[in-house]
Amino acid sequence: MNGLDRAMEWLPTAGKDFWWLAPLSLLTFLVSLLLVPVLVVRIPRDYFTHQERPATLWRHRHPLVRILFVAVKNFLGVFLLLIGIAMLVLPGQGLLTFVLGVMLVDIKGKYRLERWLVGKRPVLRSINWLRRRGGHPALRVRKIKKGQG
Repeated sequence: MNGLDRAMEWLPTAGKDFWWLAPLSLLTFLVSLLLVPVLVVRIPRDYFTHQERPATLWRHRHPLVRILFVAVKNFLGVFLLLIGIAMLVLPGQGLLTFVLGVMLVDIKGKYRLERWLVGKRPVLRSINWLRRRGGHPALRVRKIKKGQG
């Protein structure tokens, strides 16, 4: 029996194996609707003007607390990445869940990716709209030039 035959046998029962994705998808969607505006207004106005990512509030905490926080945040981020990938082909908010996972995971080059993404006019316009509704000033973004990190 080849892989395609096994996949065709598994497909009809797949719904039973992924019953938990529907409530998780709904939960992810609702949490993102509530959490994204709160987080967007908390971004410092000049966060995206720096060459390197600014230091976090956790830098003054005890090293064990920082390590535990980073470990839990990265674990949750990887979990959301995996669930988001699954939801890209299964029912659910796959792309949104994937993006939330990327936001949580600490990876090299993420700050540059964030700056690039926020520098896109539609994204920046949406973020600044949320910030205005929350009574906060618009974000300032420094454009990335070729060869800059």
